[in-house]
Amino acid sequence: MKFLAAVFISILLMTNNYVMSGPLDSLERKLDKLFGKEIESGADIKKAKKKQQVQKPSKQITSQPCVNKRGIGDKLEAGLDKLFRQEVSTMADVNCSQRTEQVKKVPSKKNKFSYRDKNPHNVSVYTGTFDTIDKEGDDKTKLMGIEHKNKDLFRNTWIGRFSPTTGVLVTKKSSIYLYTGIEADYNLGPINISPSFAPGYYEAGDGKNLGSALEFKSELKIGVDLFKGTNLGYSYSHISNNDWGDVNPGSDNQSITFTKNF
Repeated sequence: MKFLAAVFISILLMTNNYVMSGPLDSLERKLDKLFGKEIESGADIKKAKKKQQVQKPSKQITSQPCVNKRGIGDKLEAGLDKLFRQEVSTMADVNCSQRTEQVKKVPSKKNKFSYRDKNPHNVSVYTGTFDTIDKEGDDKTKLMGIEHKNKDLFRNTWIGRFSPTTGVLVTKKSSIYLYTGIEADYNLGPINISPSFAPGYYEAGDGKNLGSALEFKSELKIGVDLFKGTNLGYSYSHISNNDWGDVNPGSDNQSITFTKNF
């Protein structure tokens, strides 16, 4: 009889828990104590359903990687990368930053942009014309020379990077000029611009008298990288003694220069 009464009361509790949830909760606890086990009411079922709804795992949103389809732009960018030997970012890359992070960086060429690379010794050989603008033509002659520069000894200044340079110049008329000074390096992609200044010792031999043993050479080189570690360029220089000698006729020279890194 007690069992039937308990079943009846339990059914009543489950069907009317919305109306009598307050007092029936108290009665439920008494029945639990009476029968020694927990009896679920409608309120319990409702709470369990709410709990399940709250604990439902949220859908994981997976973001798709940014795909940048540029067609001809890819070929153009690849050409720029190859020309400047480093990765060139275009507007398409900026608008698609996730793609840019996944793009494998093109390895840079250390002979252009690194002053402490595996081949810091720079040797140049050159040939050209000595006193190229001589009006009389009696001192105009051929020249050839060799020059060395160690890029590991560079100094960084507010106007650029400078390296020590040393060389010797000889002419067809047995004139000789030994010099040492500094040279700057400015790189614009594959084009190199290298101004320099070098005092030195001049011996006229059978050539032009420049008025003093101490002379100063100012030079500007413009070169283009041919392949790894080599450069072909043109240089124009002026040698004079700054009016410190008996005379100062000076000499303007031009030459073709071939440079190799070692």
